[in-house]
Amino acid sequence: MSNFSYTFQAGKTYAIVGPSGSGKSTTIQLLERFYDPSEGTVLVDGVDLKTIDLRDYRRQIGYVGQEPVLFNTSIKENLLLGKPNATDDEIVVALKAAEAWDFVSKYPNTFNTNVGGGGGRLSGGQKQRIALARAFIKKPRMLIFDEATSALDKRNEALV
Repeated sequence: MSNFSYTFQAGKTYAIVGPSGSGKSTTIQLLERFYDPSEGTVLVDGVDLKTIDLRDYRRQIGYVGQEPVLFNTSIKENLLLGKPNATDDEIVVALKAAEAWDFVSKYPNTFNTNVGGGGGRLSGGQKQRIALARAFIKKPRMLIFDEATSALDKRNEALV
């Protein structure tokens, strides 16, 4: 096994790129602490992730994957999973940041509209934008996108 060390600076944007099987998803899973490394350590702010409270740490992470998970409830309830005490104004701000407010505002029930099982009442791009809004509303210290804009057109991808 080779040694690998990299330091990500706060406030910067990074891309992890490479061919299939090169460890991109593994790196993300280690950062999210879905599992611990068998060798070495993963440090955040100089602290070994194995030693910190997992629930508290995960509250500080916003993650959006290529296939976002939405629950069979309203857009608002899906966003409240990111921040349970969010106000309606914060929900609108997050939806706007994710370029979702334009289509959400056209629904008769706006963000109280039910998305259906797995978000089935929405297009792929709409689901991704709701998932992005859910991550944005947390105002996380670390925001991780795993091809989170793959279903968006180039215009919306650039805006997000």
